[in-house]
Amino acid sequence: MQRKPKWLISQKLGSAKAREVAKYLRDYNLNTVCDGAKCPNKGECYDRGTATFMILGNSCTRNCTFCAVDKNLKNLEIPNVDEPTAIAEICKILKLKYIVVTTVTRDDLNDGGASQFISVIDKVREICGKEVSVEVLISDFNGDLRQVEKVVKAAPNVLNHNVETIPNLYAEVRPMADFEQSIRILKKARETDSNIVTKSGFMVGLGETKTEVLSLMQRLRETDVDILTIGQYLQPSQKHYPVREYVHPNLFAFYKTEGEKMGFKIVESAPLVRSSYHAERAEKLIVKRR
Repeated sequence: MQRKPKWLISQKLGSAKAREVAKYLRDYNLNTVCDGAKCPNKGECYDRGTATFMILGNSCTRNCTFCAVDKNLKNLEIPNVDEPTAIAEICKILKLKYIVVTTVTRDDLNDGGASQFISVIDKVREICGKEVSVEVLISDFNGDLRQVEKVVKAAPNVLNHNVETIPNLYAEVRPMADFEQSIRILKKARETDSNIVTKSGFMVGLGETKTEVLSLMQRLRETDVDILTIGQYLQPSQKHYPVREYVHPNLFAFYKTEGEKMGFKIVESAPLVRSSYHAERAEKLIVKRR
């Protein structure tokens, strides 16, 4: 594993607010992608009073080689019917205004977990009202576009689905996923509700070229994606896919400028950017629901 350059040193915050968020997550026995995926921005986000809730357990059915989330199929959990209420109650207690709900991929479930997303959205609306904006970061539901339609009709404010990397690297990085399938999911979200804000993101530093990155960005823009996130891939362990390059901040700035020229409404592009980083900035694009 390569030594990280200085621009990849993240802040380690331990404020009272960050400790409060962490405490409630433990008390309610909830998972977050902040912990499961070893996000470098956890301290900063907790300090702002935000977290990305990870529903349906903390074990994934996919074998992506970049991800730190547990892949032990023996640890798969039965969907917890109390989970949506717990998330909504935390939102109310902490007076959150914007939440992100994501999931491990659950190919073992008939609907891929879509019904749990819908339950979370409904429960947050019931307990917290429409003041709380809800972003869902969905899996590909194993290509079942009917599930995408159901989730979108539950009226989240933002529908996020990450492509993660360039198409040519899928065989090595996402062997159980399909790039064109992800494009179809983003298109289906827009077709189902023209008012929904759509979002996608990917990592760099896995061996892609600048030309390939720009081509991927253009493909997402052609799919009418509103928000784009680009961040540096960080190898979770020596067992994971290796970092091929630590991309300089100047190149991230270049991608941001090019993305804005292409017509993305928001582009978050920097080494420590992750799909949920500063997610609340989508507020200016959101049509309030219910």
